[in-house]
Amino acid sequence: MSTGTKRADIIAGLKVSIVLKQDQRTGKLTQGIVRDILTKSATHPHGIKVRLENGRVGRVKTIHT
Repeated sequence: MSTGTKRADIIAGLKVSIVLKQDQRTGKLTQGIVRDILTKSATHPHGIKVRLENGRVGRVKTIHT
C-alpha cells in the first residue's frame, strides 16, 4: 500500500481508501474503486482528490495493491 499524494500513482480502476470531506475530522476511511481523478496538479500534500464508482468524492489516503 502507498499514499495517494502523487497523481501519477493513481489510475481509474484502482482500489483505494479515501477520506470524505465530512470525515476529515475523524479520519474515517471509505474504500472504493477510482472512477475519475479530480486533482489537476501532479501532487497534493493531503492526497489526490478522486471520485469513486459509487459517486463519492474524497482524498486518497492509501492505494491498495
